[in-house]
Amino acid sequence: MNEKIRVTAVSYLNTKPLLYGLFKSPVAAELDLQLDIPSVCAEKLRSGQADLGLVPVAILPELTQAYIVSDYCIGAEGAVKTVCIYAEKPLEELKTIYLDYHSRTSVELARILVREYWKVGAELLPAKPGFESKIQGDTGALLIGDRTMGLDLKYPYVYDLGEAWLQHTGLPFVFAAWVSTKPLDPAFIQRFNAALKTGLDYIPELIYLLPSQPDFDLNTYFTKYISYPLTEGKKEALRLFLEKINPEAQNHIQFFQEEVPVVAAARW
Repeated sequence: MNEKIRVTAVSYLNTKPLLYGLFKSPVAAELDLQLDIPSVCAEKLRSGQADLGLVPVAILPELTQAYIVSDYCIGAEGAVKTVCIYAEKPLEELKTIYLDYHSRTSVELARILVREYWKVGAELLPAKPGFESKIQGDTGALLIGDRTMGLDLKYPYVYDLGEAWLQHTGLPFVFAAWVSTKPLDPAFIQRFNAALKTGLDYIPELIYLLPSQPDFDLNTYFTKYISYPLTEGKKEALRLFLEKINPEAQNHIQFFQEEVPVVAAARW
């Protein structure tokens, strides 16, 4: 019996279509799958506890070998809805912004946008569990994932990082990608990609199986705010983002040749 591929994946709502495809596919029998928050996924891949992961892209420069092995990602073509800075006051009046500890990619993106796009002087602080309660007065916070649901109704000022990145660069954004730390069998990658596509094709069915979310339209979220295909525009955006967080990373990027089947991939 072949050894299973150890997989770590983000447990947020936005990954459910991809995971649904994996669970519906025979490829599930080839996987040892665990679900975690993004920062834990990144650590498992970095430490060798996982062979393949849906991980925040900010980890890529830290890996000795990294291969993006899928045609699909967690991305946005503009507003993403669940990666936002929330505040009671306008951004330019904030003195402090806490940065969600769940994902370094969103933290790095917030740093870039605060510095280059919004150009405000708020102090950016690492957050700890419970930091959501600090959003008041001249203190705001970056929150990501499922915990953001309904917060746009609670706070008068909401700054969507996906939308701001598009306004700043004219590009979409990649928050997380399927990354392997070693070359994988092209035949497995084909099966893996086919399973992910199946999950996206079955979004209408999946919505019936998921608990309804008050004041949150799942179909709109999956089809308008989250953009799953890893397009050429998203690859360009990924290059730019990695260059901004680590100028040395750009020198290590080499996309695979087109003849490699199915793999929309990069190697560092």
